[in-house]
Amino acid sequence: MKVKAAVLRECGKPLPYVNSLPLSIEEVELDPPQSGEVLVQIKAAG
Repeated sequence: MKVKAAVLRECGKPLPYVNSLPLSIEEVELDPPQSGEVLVQIKAAG
């Protein structure tokens, strides 16, 4: 299944992060839940 994820490609980027952009929002492929696992949909976080 395809999901949106915050992806960190490189550690140690300089501040401010608004300029160095260490995170990107990408669509990634996620394996479906296996036996004994659950899939949780988060609507909001803060």
